[in-house]
Amino acid sequence: MSTQSTTDQATSPTDAPDGGTASAPPVRHLGMVGLGRMGGGMRDRLRAGGVEVTGYDRDPQATDVESLEALVAALPAPRAVWVMVPAGAVTSGVVDELARLLEPGDLVVDGGNTKWTDDEVHARQLHEVGVRFVDCGVSGGVWGREAGYGLMCGGDAADVERLLPVFDALRPEGPREEGYVHAGAVGAGHYAKMVHNGIEYGLMQAYAEGFELLRAKDLITDEAGCFQAWTRGTVVRSWLLDLLVRALDSDPDLERITGYVDDSGEGRWTVQEAVENGVPAPVMSASLFARFTSRQDDSPAMKAVAALRNQFGGHAVHEAGPSSGGGDLGDATTDRSTGRSAEDAAHAGPTSGGGEVDHTA
Repeated sequence: MSTQSTTDQATSPTDAPDGGTASAPPVRHLGMVGLGRMGGGMRDRLRAGGVEVTGYDRDPQATDVESLEALVAALPAPRAVWVMVPAGAVTSGVVDELARLLEPGDLVVDGGNTKWTDDEVHARQLHEVGVRFVDCGVSGGVWGREAGYGLMCGGDAADVERLLPVFDALRPEGPREEGYVHAGAVGAGHYAKMVHNGIEYGLMQAYAEGFELLRAKDLITDEAGCFQAWTRGTVVRSWLLDLLVRALDSDPDLERITGYVDDSGEGRWTVQEAVENGVPAPVMSASLFARFTSRQDDSPAMKAVAALRNQFGGHAVHEAGPSSGGGDLGDATTDRSTGRSAEDAAHAGPTSGGGEVDHTA
């Protein structure tokens, strides 16, 4: 798929009202909108990496400034603002406000899980007022603060170059290309992240089905031990496998959660793109449909998927009822990494940490 688009052409540096961005200095002071589990951790890592960060969040305990206006006023021109809020209407609302507040030559980065087609809309909207745009898919979940974040960005080369100090502070230590990619034009970063999450669906489902098969055979007496043994030296070792071992260590039979598994949208988009482009994607498709099935029954495999999502991203799980045997959702949908209920998170402000979880699957 070609990532060159009319958006990329419309937002080239030579067309910008400020005369281009090629001479704009590297970003050393970043504004960040949204300071939840992802945004807050990213702010911490950026500061530790030598990037000055001024953050805004509707949570008064998290924010550095009282408003978006104050955030913009605190940044040196040309400004750079990273948006890290829930995808969809919330992100679009923040872009609307930034289009009103920012000046020609300023730069907006959308680091949320925005659908790649929305990037073109946002880029055009900002271009009309001379503001640059880069999209960036971010992976790493709640662990990224310490381990670093995987970054996939899309946009004009000059704009991406400006942001390299930011990307270098956020990514894992080691060679840049092993934790960061400039994937292409506007939208390419979120497209790459969408495919990343589709792959993630398939990996989790394979581990989960293996867990259920081990449990189904009386010959196997230590399912958790099998998974732990696979973490070293085997061809199936991975960070996701490490997290499944961690989940089984705290709840060996996954009795405290149901097998009800939510999805955050990217899996659906990936399957839709596979259909549109005529690409066979049976594993990704089946793993998505398995999540739909999980909402109709309860199985050990889907409990494993639910546990994995909670481990890597702090996603809420549906706690098993006291007499349900694991199949009753009851009224307890809980983020076990924070103890907050899903209802609490849903009532959080649109740019607060409660609405922004992991930006993964």
